[in-house]
Amino acid sequence: MSRLDISTKDIIVSLAGSGILAFGLYNIHSLSGVTEGGVLGLTLLLDHWLGLSPALSSLALNALCYILGWRTLGRRFILLSALAGGGFSLWYALFELFPPVYPAIEGYPLAAAVLGAAFVGLGVGLCVRSGGAPGGDDALAMSLGKLLKLPLQWIYLASDLTVLLLSLSYIPLGRIAYSLLTVILSGQLIGLVAGGGLKAKPQAADK
Repeated sequence: MSRLDISTKDIIVSLAGSGILAFGLYNIHSLSGVTEGGVLGLTLLLDHWLGLSPALSSLALNALCYILGWRTLGRRFILLSALAGGGFSLWYALFELFPPVYPAIEGYPLAAAVLGAAFVGLGVGLCVRSGGAPGGDDALAMSLGKLLKLPLQWIYLASDLTVLLLSLSYIPLGRIAYSLLTVILSGQLIGLVAGGGLKAKPQAADK
């Protein structure tokens, strides 16, 4: 571990971030009809149509993305991302043992969009700051960027929009508008929370 420059602080921050993310996804996004883009939104889509818990689907989807991007990303990022992704699954499974904190959040889509973005932005931002990411979006985006020779931000935007369009199969158009708001807000917050982590390790950005 020392040769990869992974400190105890990196591990703690990564697990804390994945816990914050799981809490927000379970208590806000999964109840409100306001979804996320990328892998996070796809896990909610699978949960709705197949009844597949995000605790399991996120683990499988992230693993697939990390395998695809193994040669593009460094070992340190992969290991910290695996830690954050596994931590997210464990945290989500734990939260599922308890009733939602505020089940009536569905009636307040604007609040759900803002609060959801706060949890996602803070959670993912902390993971990015430690050097990894709880979602597999990075590995997939970097692989596609190298293959298609496109800027990463356009690949992230394309993946988010694709998931949001698919989410129209169970989420009304009005709620998708709120979802677009939460995607934009969470992306900005990730950059603010990650701070120097993004500059030092640009490959670790999740949005």
